[in-house]
Amino acid sequence: MSLSEKEKAIRKKLRDDYPHYSEKCLRIRSKDGSIVPLTLNASQRYLHERLEEQKAKTGKVRALVLKGRQQGISTYVGGRFYHRVSHSRGLRCFILTHEQEATNNLFGMVDRYHQHCPELVKPSTGASNAKELYFDKLESGYAVGTAGAKAVGRSQTVQLFHGSEVAFWPNAPTHFAGVVQAIPDLPGTEIILESTANGIGGEFHERWQQAEAGIGDYIAVFIPWFWQPEYRRPVPEDFELDEEERKYQEAHGLDMEQMAWRRNKIAELKDPLLFKQEYPATAAEAFQASGHDSFIPAELVLGARKRTCEPSGPLVIGFDPAWKGSDRHSMAFRRGRKLLKVESRSKLDTMQAAGWAKQVIDREKPARMFIDVGGVGAGVYDRLCEMGYGDVVTAINFGSAPFEPQPLDENNKPKGGYQNRRAEMWGNSKEWLEDVSGVDIPDLDSLQADACAPGYKYDSLTRVILESKDDIRKRGLRSPDEWDAVALTFAEPVIERRPRPQVSLPAGGWMG
Repeated sequence: MSLSEKEKAIRKKLRDDYPHYSEKCLRIRSKDGSIVPLTLNASQRYLHERLEEQKAKTGKVRALVLKGRQQGISTYVGGRFYHRVSHSRGLRCFILTHEQEATNNLFGMVDRYHQHCPELVKPSTGASNAKELYFDKLESGYAVGTAGAKAVGRSQTVQLFHGSEVAFWPNAPTHFAGVVQAIPDLPGTEIILESTANGIGGEFHERWQQAEAGIGDYIAVFIPWFWQPEYRRPVPEDFELDEEERKYQEAHGLDMEQMAWRRNKIAELKDPLLFKQEYPATAAEAFQASGHDSFIPAELVLGARKRTCEPSGPLVIGFDPAWKGSDRHSMAFRRGRKLLKVESRSKLDTMQAAGWAKQVIDREKPARMFIDVGGVGAGVYDRLCEMGYGDVVTAINFGSAPFEPQPLDENNKPKGGYQNRRAEMWGNSKEWLEDVSGVDIPDLDSLQADACAPGYKYDSLTRVILESKDDIRKRGLRSPDEWDAVALTFAEPVIERRPRPQVSLPAGGWMG
């Protein structure tokens, strides 16, 4: 078929601009049952921008998407992959869902895209059935499977993979070792794994924690519930927010119609924790565990994420070197009421960690750097002292006695306080977050997840016992390395560091 110049220009724009293509060529069934164009909503546009940014940077897409209910993410991925498959030769896409009904729904959505596709860009169909859509002239196509069968998808040759509701896959470890690993690590390939949360632990949560911490090829993309324009309802005349709702509204910048929808949905679900899982406002909130009482409440961290304060006072750095294989070397940079930044690196040996710390000290010129000397930290500290930084670095042992003595009650008996130095520093960081003047931390879900990870209890002397890193890992969470680094900035009081005076020798030296 010969195309006019106008038709060629139209086809080129449809090929190169997916948001334009989706609105012009893709049709979806709306919630009222009508067939309408796929015009990308805020959540879909955000996901598109993140994926295109990664693709431009790396040549491929590797993404984990954490979402709420009915935000159109599967619809977006299905359309994105139909667009690529129908415009490329030899490209195969595979969809894997958690249950048969979801498989049927997603494949039905793709089939609807194909049935309503304009003839100008609709590829020739060689095969179409309940599990496959094949474009014969392009030698490209779609196949689907359900995660109930352990070997599903292993024999597929695939360049595009869409994993749907991954947190609910019944054989997730097998599928990650099989079909997901079978995707070639080549330019143009894409793996998009999306899901709502399903508690702590499991393949999706573990991989989400890695991606959130910047470990590996995958990016972590979170979609909050309040980006959906339909998640709102008319405000009743007598509607008033309680204290918890008021803080939630302020933290996320919500209007009263959104808050009315939230209250109604919580009443419908009969469980505030289930609402957080199904309709999360932050990634850390989505994975909150039932019955887990965080030492640092999420509300404190969230408030600090949304606040702006000016830095003041000396620069203090906390450095928590990694002491187990999957842990991170983390540094926190704080000046007064502002946590300037947190940086993490992985797989550094003792000398490399010491070298990083030296570079930071030379560049940032902190008044003090507190270093956890448990594990490899002792070697890092010793090496820095050998290099002449003993007046800047201070060794801190997480397991040692608190800096402050245990308080006494009115009868001069020990009461309260902290079991060890780590619990004390975390307590100081909590008090800092509670400061009525307000504090400011980076707006990062990963930092909030670390801050809210440890639970706590009391010993017989009513001292706070902070949950250990090992026990946190046993619950399926990563080590809270970044907030350990933040806590280290509260190890001891610090005053501004003054430059060393320059000594001028007499012309003939000391004896001159």
